[in-house]
Amino acid sequence: MKLASYALPDSPDVARLAFVIDDTTWFCVTDACEAVGSTLGQIPLTIHQAIEAGPDTWHELARIAASLTSSTKLAALDLSALTVLPAVQTPSKLACLALNNSANVDRIVKGPSHPAVFTKPLTALVGHGSPIRLKSHYGRVHPEPELAVIIGKRATDIDAADAYDHVFGYTIHNDLTSPTMRDEDSFHYRAIHPAAEGEGIRYVESHVSYSGRYKGSDTFSALGPWIVTKDEIADPHSLDISCHVRDECFASDNTVNLFHKVPEVLAFLSGYMTLLPGDVVSMGTALASGGKPGRAVQNADLNKMGGPVSVTIERIGTLQNPVDRR
Repeated sequence: MKLASYALPDSPDVARLAFVIDDTTWFCVTDACEAVGSTLGQIPLTIHQAIEAGPDTWHELARIAASLTSSTKLAALDLSALTVLPAVQTPSKLACLALNNSANVDRIVKGPSHPAVFTKPLTALVGHGSPIRLKSHYGRVHPEPELAVIIGKRATDIDAADAYDHVFGYTIHNDLTSPTMRDEDSFHYRAIHPAAEGEGIRYVESHVSYSGRYKGSDTFSALGPWIVTKDEIADPHSLDISCHVRDECFASDNTVNLFHKVPEVLAFLSGYMTLLPGDVVSMGTALASGGKPGRAVQNADLNKMGGPVSVTIERIGTLQNPVDRR
């Protein structure tokens, strides 16, 4: 089952929910449930209501979705007249994995053996088809194509063996990044530590950067175009993934190359932060070169090239966004 969120021109702030039959055929969930006949006591109006309703509602929605086809005698949505919203609109957190690709191993001088995570604000979210807005002083900005996990059930201190029980589905995340702002917000400094023995302090030479701007600026998280429920993807670690700017390929990879896998990541994260229904866990950047030899997504400076920029993941679809340079 594929579920998309959208808004209509007369109520742009009201999120609605659609069944996605194919790229051009979407049905309003409310209309479809009423037309087909639903056992639901309350039809979910938004993706967050659907996720929070739990497995019984998911199964009933899947039954209804399976009965729909492009020839179903039900008015399909006019896609040209709606705005596609981010796959989820109000997650409590977007938790993103850093350097989680086997291609990174030889590049990491020093780092943890466990997953490393940073978070992004929900104001960074933008849906399929909406512009990524870049200002000239952002400097270099490049895409990062990533598989994203949508949490379906509260997870605190879970075991890896139980991780998939807490997954609702999968979507695509373009984790926009500005190396220019990263350099501007990096420190080489002497950190204060307690003295090795006795009272007092000692200084330890350190390097640190803070991702608030270079990862969290407005529209720096394109998410969508929809969610594919977990039953549709037996193995999230065998999916081809690519990234294009205009018609040029900058990455062509497979999620098998993710170093830390979904069960391990969810178990690890849930030991530090409770994952709530609707939260997003982005699994890390596809890095294998696409197009020209030696090319990487870091070569795609959107502030110079413009767009559109697209990310495609097998069995999910394509997330595409124009680029608005200011």
